[in-house]
Amino acid sequence: MSGAASPVALSGAAQATAARVVRERGPRELFCGLTGIVWLHRKMQDAFFLVIGSRTCAHLIQSAAGVMIFSEPRFATAILQDRDLAGLADANEELDRVVARLLERRPDIKALFLVGSCPSEVIKLDLEQAAARLSQQYLPRVRVLSYSGSGIETSFTQGEDNCLRSLVPLLPSSDARNLLVVGCLPDVVEDQLARLLEAMGVGPVHFLPGRDTALLPTVGPNTSFLLAQPFDTETARALMTRGARHLPAPHPFGVAGTRDWLAAAARDFGIDKARFDAVVRAPMTRASAAVARVAQRLRGRRVAFLPDSGLEPSLARFLHSECGMELVEVGVPYLDGQFAAAEIAQLPAGVDVVEGQHVERQLDRIRSARPDLTVCGLGIANPLEAEGLASKWSIELVFSPVHGFEQAADLAELFARPLARLERLEI
Repeated sequence: MSGAASPVALSGAAQATAARVVRERGPRELFCGLTGIVWLHRKMQDAFFLVIGSRTCAHLIQSAAGVMIFSEPRFATAILQDRDLAGLADANEELDRVVARLLERRPDIKALFLVGSCPSEVIKLDLEQAAARLSQQYLPRVRVLSYSGSGIETSFTQGEDNCLRSLVPLLPSSDARNLLVVGCLPDVVEDQLARLLEAMGVGPVHFLPGRDTALLPTVGPNTSFLLAQPFDTETARALMTRGARHLPAPHPFGVAGTRDWLAAAARDFGIDKARFDAVVRAPMTRASAAVARVAQRLRGRRVAFLPDSGLEPSLARFLHSECGMELVEVGVPYLDGQFAAAEIAQLPAGVDVVEGQHVERQLDRIRSARPDLTVCGLGIANPLEAEGLASKWSIELVFSPVHGFEQAADLAELFARPLARLERLEI
């Protein structure tokens, strides 16, 4: 479906910004939600992800993960054959046999996710019902869950959101006071944020997802939560139905974003400003100096974002406010005004935030504006490079540790490298 861009209504702080939020619909260029398995399986170390899909699904995940033939990852694809697609075989019976063989071979699995794909969606295979049936069979040894990673329904990072949302109904209820950090983070980043929150007196702090799927955090009316990943909005809404309260804040990218994100937790737990400042002063000073060194190569450069990961408004805010880059356009695959307001409000006047995609029109605007750097998906990056336009792969920004004070300069460096590469090629 195609159509002209149209305004999108946002609530809260975003109404105060001079940035214009518009919606665009048309042909898209996005990875599907299956890609999220690549980082989810590394985080949840006792979980296994079984995609019910095609050989194309298997090739996509294998290529994205870079898994070599002799390794034994925590994901696989149950390939639907022609008989399954034509309805000549009972797909549920086939699935039961595959799961039985898998769990017999891998006794270390404690949580098994059945992941829907385009083919399983097309033949209307009810994976939610299959997961409930298999859970009854294998509990308490293995919990079986399901979610959709289908490209029909999900974009790149929505696979993580769907996965985490499937865990929310299983969280034990409790009236205990706690903070929940939502979003899949590398262990090193999780440890850094946990130490800062603990030092300022915020806690207990839990992370969703955790490293052990058997140790699920509690949730209830005295649970506050922060989004570490901007795209986990359906998980956020599910937590709110369980009584948890969302703490509005920018996301922890860059020095200012991390400070404001931590400050939201400190305010909610009644931490006095002196203690907060004492905890964040040293890491903020180090991070600010490190970012400033990299920003010398970015200041004054023009950057455009095409929609891919959902991180785009947060990254645009960081590059503009802390690295001095000029924003040409900020594309985002989908925008939830309730959770994006704190980021949108900090974008400068005159910038279009484009929710959705009409890829041909967006590429026309990029070719016309010729920004110094375009942040986009893999399918668009190489053609732009062939036209002499420097690009940055969005997927690398999801795979890399980029949250928090200690990674702020590394985040800036990810944008500086393509520009340096292009300069070397021009010489």
